[in-house]
Amino acid sequence: MKFNKKYTLDIAEKILKIDSPSGFTFHAIDFLKKEAERLGYKTSLTQKGNLIIEVEGKKKEGARGVCAHTDTLGLMVRSIKSDGKLAVTKVGGPIMNTLDGEYCRIYTREGKVFTGTILSTSPSIHVYKDAGTLQRDQDTMEIRIDEIVKSKEDVEKLGICNGDFIAIDTKTEITKSGFIKSRFLDDKLSVAILFSVLESMTTNKIVPAKKTYFMITVYEEVGHGGSWIPMDIQELLGVDMGCIGLDLACTEYDVSICAKDSSGPYDYEMTNKLIEIAKKEKLSYAVDIYPMYGSDVSTALSSSNNIRGALIGPGVHASHGMERSHIQAVESSVKLVLEYIKQ
Repeated sequence: MKFNKKYTLDIAEKILKIDSPSGFTFHAIDFLKKEAERLGYKTSLTQKGNLIIEVEGKKKEGARGVCAHTDTLGLMVRSIKSDGKLAVTKVGGPIMNTLDGEYCRIYTREGKVFTGTILSTSPSIHVYKDAGTLQRDQDTMEIRIDEIVKSKEDVEKLGICNGDFIAIDTKTEITKSGFIKSRFLDDKLSVAILFSVLESMTTNKIVPAKKTYFMITVYEEVGHGGSWIPMDIQELLGVDMGCIGLDLACTEYDVSICAKDSSGPYDYEMTNKLIEIAKKEKLSYAVDIYPMYGSDVSTALSSSNNIRGALIGPGVHASHGMERSHIQAVESSVKLVLEYIKQ
């Protein structure tokens, strides 16, 4: 099956540019819902906002689920300071020192959007002796708003309040050499992979072996994205980023098959099947263990769902920071998911 590189990169770039920190994902979900329907699929939304795309299979019994999450890391306004800057609290687990100097957008509850910059409270080497050594965390970072504000009252007049979401600029770039550089490839690159699978199924009239639910979740980064799944699902495949570093085998050019993460081992038979498919299709793959990692599948397994679960994803370098992957990893991931649902 020919890999539609253009479609995959186009959908990835589009969703990467839609701000969607956990809890503020409706713009991204609305875009993906319309795209799924354009491809000819039936969609629905759960109460918490997860997108469900139903694809009928050749067999009626034994439904499967495939999931990825479109929610990302972010920040929220913790309080407004007396000088007009914003104190922050984390949404999910961004590496705070990587945010120093990054641009951002503040979304008010009234629908206004303001731009700003994330900075440490000692932002100038010419003024602060600890500018280079200050620990960067949510207590020593703040937002400088791009508006004429000199006091807390000035900020309040703009309509900015405690609890407003702050989205971080992704700096998305796709290089001629095939690298995809951006914040939040975890997990929007996997969302693009699932939509590439859906596009390929539409174009090539592929019918999965069993009814398959494609699920795009919106609270994975805070731990409960996949806690509810349709009751007829018997096995759930998570597509999330593959980890790189330390003693891990995965690279930016591989699809990673996770045997175990912090929640424990994934299903033995499902994992074996995925490895067999990767070997048969001559995909570039690695099998790894992620000691500091959880997924929508591990959440579903711990939420009393009677399922088997497995986890794969494209290799992503520098996760929760300035991330990077390669189109080769994306292609292998698309092919692995396609072959999995056909069997």
